[in-house]
Amino acid sequence: MTHKRTKLPLNIASGHIVRYLGSGEIKNYLVDWLHAYGADRQGVNTKSYLWHVFSWDRYPALAGNAAKAEYASHVAPEYIVLSNERDQGVETDLRPEEISWADCLVFPPNLAWTMAFTHEDGWYGPYFAKHKHYAALQSENEKKLEKARQAAVAKAKSWW
Repeated sequence: MTHKRTKLPLNIASGHIVRYLGSGEIKNYLVDWLHAYGADRQGVNTKSYLWHVFSWDRYPALAGNAAKAEYASHVAPEYIVLSNERDQGVETDLRPEEISWADCLVFPPNLAWTMAFTHEDGWYGPYFAKHKHYAALQSENEKKLEKARQAAVAKAKSWW
């Protein structure tokens, strides 16, 4: 018997939802995410939970409080939030601190890092992982943030 899941409403604390992602964008982000973090998922049930790549030690990740601390220290120009069910996704302007979806992924669009929230929080997860090219990708994020900061200063001083 197939159980049809009702789409869960999304509530995000910290920041605003900039836009809802279309199904094609969600699919593309998931393909890219699995390429970056789930390439070694043979035998892992990622159809149920994408974060199994971390709980099965197929990709190095911090877990629990260490993951939460690392996540809290990371910034990006924008953030993608995808539901584990692969049918809902949003872009936000600030790093989400609380998300109503129990199982979801948060990452910057360039996938420099990812946070996987789980319904098993405390037993399994959450998980924080860095892309294998983290240094270069995070440097891109920091440059974009600095450019945005400079633009905001210029605008505040009526330079443009």
